[in-house]
Amino acid sequence: MPDCPLFVGTSGYSYAEWVEAGFYPQGTPSARMLSFYAQRFSVTELNYTWYQMPRADAVERHRSRVPPGFLFAAKLTRTLTHEIDPKNWKKDAASYRDGIAPLFQAGQLAAVLIQLPPSFARTPGNRKYLAALTAELEGLPLAVEFRHRSWADPNVFGELEKRRITLVSVDAPDLPELFPLLDAVTCPELFYIRFHGRNAKGWRSGKMHLQFDYSYSDDELKGWIENRIAPMAETARRGILFFNNHVRAQAPENAERLIRLLKEHGFSAV
Repeated sequence: MPDCPLFVGTSGYSYAEWVEAGFYPQGTPSARMLSFYAQRFSVTELNYTWYQMPRADAVERHRSRVPPGFLFAAKLTRTLTHEIDPKNWKKDAASYRDGIAPLFQAGQLAAVLIQLPPSFARTPGNRKYLAALTAELEGLPLAVEFRHRSWADPNVFGELEKRRITLVSVDAPDLPELFPLLDAVTCPELFYIRFHGRNAKGWRSGKMHLQFDYSYSDDELKGWIENRIAPMAETARRGILFFNNHVRAQAPENAERLIRLLKEHGFSAV
C-alpha cells in the first residue's frame, strides 16, 4: 500500500442541523463546534472564508481550538472567484494571503480551494484571469475546482502541473454541463477530492438543502477507493478528502465510514 496519508473530513463544520442530527451534543453553540469536530476528524474545509475575507485574528482563534496537527483547507473568498472586481482583485488577493497567514505559518494549511462557479467557462479572458490569480497567490498550496466542463482539457492539466497546482477531483451528479469525474493528479504534493453527492434533481434545483442531500453507500465508497483513490495515492504524497453532503449530518457519517473502509483496504487514514 502506498505511503500516502489520507485526511478525511467535511466541507464546513458549523451546521445547526448537526446538533439536531446528533453529531454534536444538544445545546452545542457554534463557537464550540470546531473543538468537538476536531475530536473526531483531523481536517476540515473552512467555508466561511468564501463568504467573507479571513482575518488573521479569527484564523488564529480557530487554531487555538484544534490540536497542533489538525489541518485546514480554506476556500478562496467569493470576490476572487464568483464576484470578481476587476479593479480590486489584487488587493483582495493580498488581504486573503494576510488573513490566512497563521495557518500557513503553522504548517496547518493543507490547501487554498479556488472553487470556480459553473459560469466560469474556459474563455480567453477567464484563462488570463486564472493565470494571474494563481500567480498572485503563488507560494500558497493551491487547489482548483472547476465546475464548467470546458476546463476538462489536457492543456489545462499540463499548466496546473507546471505551476504545481492541485486539480480537485469531484464526485457530483453526472450532468452534461458539469466538470467530469477525473482522477488526474497534477501536483505531487497533494491530491484533493470533494464528495458533493449524486442528487441530480436536487442539483438542478439550485437549492442547497436539496443539492447536497445525499448519502453514499459502502459500494460507492469502495468503488472510489479501488478505482480512484488507490491510483491517486500512488502518485501524491498526501490526500485530503471532504464530504459536502452536509444535509442531516450525512457528511460526517459518510466521512467516518470512508475512514473505516480506507483502513480496511490498508490505507493510512485519519
